[in-house]
Amino acid sequence: MRKRHGKDEGVSDETLLSGIAVGDEQAVLTFVRRYQRRLFGLAFGIVGDVGTAEDVAQEAFIRIVRHASVFDARRGSVTTWTLTITRNLAIDAVRIRRSIPVAPDDRVFLELVSVERQPEDTALAADAMTRVRIALSNLPMEQRRAVVLAAMYGRTAVEVAAVESIPLGTAKSRIRLGMAKLRETLVISESP
Repeated sequence: MRKRHGKDEGVSDETLLSGIAVGDEQAVLTFVRRYQRRLFGLAFGIVGDVGTAEDVAQEAFIRIVRHASVFDARRGSVTTWTLTITRNLAIDAVRIRRSIPVAPDDRVFLELVSVERQPEDTALAADAMTRVRIALSNLPMEQRRAVVLAAMYGRTAVEVAAVESIPLGTAKSRIRLGMAKLRETLVISESP
């Protein structure tokens, strides 16, 4: 694909919006060319359907043209403003689509079913968290800190060593020993 080089290529987004606000059709055309892929891509990423994404992007351009005169650069960039308009329209489109009744065995319905936990799953998770908290409280403080940093916060042994100001080997040992003690305690507490 060849890229077009024209006099409008170096024009700022703010200048284009000013032109749009006063009815400059060339500014609208340049703006649409500049943003059409971004707006469509964002919309498609949210709605997951080409036709709906095209509709969302078109509606976004209509709103941008209609409200170009109220754009305030102090509140954000043109890009942020246009993408926010598009994002909000795409979310609205998803909400509208979800409110349309569908057959329970329809693939679309299956995608919209809530993935929230059932009450019994929530109770089991709460029980497991209580057991983990108790097991953690039984670890020596140094091992507890190392395990929490590694397991809960996703820190590497190198990062744990840096945070705790200890040698790397010590950090690895604390994590390994702490995890082993935790595993042992949790296995024992699960036994009937």
